[in-house]
Amino acid sequence: MQLMKLMMARILELIARGSWRQMCKEIVTSLESSGKITFPISLKQPGPRDTTIQCFIKRDKSNSTYSLYLCLSSALTVENGKFLLSAKRNRRSTCTEYIISMNADNISRSNNSYIGKVRSNFLGTKFIIYDSQPPHNTAVPPVRLGSSRRFSRKVSPKVPLGNYNIAQIAYKLNVLGTRGPRRMQCVMHSIPMSALDPGGTTIPDHPDVIQPSFEDSFRSISFSKAIDKSTEFSSSRFADMANVQNGQKNTPLILKNKQPRWHEQLQCWCLNFKGRVTVASVKNFQLIAAVPPPEMAADPALPPQTSQALPPPSHDKVILQFGKVGKDLFTMDYRYPLSAFQAFAICLSSFDTKLACE
Repeated sequence: MQLMKLMMARILELIARGSWRQMCKEIVTSLESSGKITFPISLKQPGPRDTTIQCFIKRDKSNSTYSLYLCLSSALTVENGKFLLSAKRNRRSTCTEYIISMNADNISRSNNSYIGKVRSNFLGTKFIIYDSQPPHNTAVPPVRLGSSRRFSRKVSPKVPLGNYNIAQIAYKLNVLGTRGPRRMQCVMHSIPMSALDPGGTTIPDHPDVIQPSFEDSFRSISFSKAIDKSTEFSSSRFADMANVQNGQKNTPLILKNKQPRWHEQLQCWCLNFKGRVTVASVKNFQLIAAVPPPEMAADPALPPQTSQALPPPSHDKVILQFGKVGKDLFTMDYRYPLSAFQAFAICLSSFDTKLACE
C-alpha cells in the first residue's frame, strides 16, 4: 500500500512538471533491455544483445504482400503469432518498391501507419532502405516524393513524413553462372560499427553531423521526368560501400552473409540455422558483421602484426538470419543492433528476383 502511494505521488509530480515523457520512460523499458516487443516504438528499437527475437514472415503471392509476425509458440501460424509489420510489393518500369506499414489492411504511403520502404534497381541487385523518420533526430531534409506534407501520428506528430536513406544492400553478380548461394553486403548508415563494442550504442557520437556519403543519399528521386533517377543506384555509389567513412569514428556497420560449407554427402551448401530453417532455398542467409580492414582497425601505437588479430566474439555472432520453412512461410530471427523494421526490410530484398545473381 505504501509503495502504491509513493508511485502515485511520483506520477503526480511528473504530471505537474509536464514530464509525462520521462514518466513513460521510467515505466516502459527498451526492447534492448526487456527483449519484448510491447509498443509500436519497439519496432524501431535495437533488439536484445544476449538473445534473438524470433519472428516469421507469411507471403501472399495473390496480392504481393508480406506479413511479419512475432513467434509466440513453436507453431508458425498466424493464429499463434503477434502481427508486427506488413509490406506490399509494387513493380514499376525501372524498379521495385516494398511499402512497409504497421497496418495489415491498408499498406500505402498515404496511410499514417507507413514507416518506410525498400527500393531496388532494375536488376534487383541493389537496394536502398528508407525510413519515414530521421534517424537520431538529424535535421537533414528527407527525400521528397511530392509537394504534399504528410504527418505520422504513430511515430511523431511533429516530424513530417519523409524518406531517409538508412541502409544500402548489394548482391554480388554471378557473371560466371556458378552454383552457390547469393552473396550480399549491407551498409547500415544509421548504425555505427562501434555499436558492437562493449558498452557501444546504436547512436553515433555526433548524430547531428551527417557525413557526405550519407548526405548524398538525400537527393530528390521524384518520379518527375525532369529528374534523372539513374544516379540513385549508380555503380560508383555502391562500389565504395565498404569504404564509406573509412577511418572515421562513426564508420557505419557493414553486414555480410556468412559463407556456407559444402556438404559432400548431401551435395549442397549448408548453414547451421539451429532448426529454424528446414527448406533449402537460395533466399536463405545469415548476416554477420564484416570485420574492418587493417587500415581501419589498426592502432598506430601497436605493431603492424597486432592489427591482424582475430576479431572479437561480438563480430562472429549471427545478427540476422532468414530462411524458408514451408510454402510462402519464412523465419526471421534478429538481434542487437538491428531493429525489427531494419531486419524486415533486409529480408524483403531477398524476395526480389535476381537473375544476375543466381
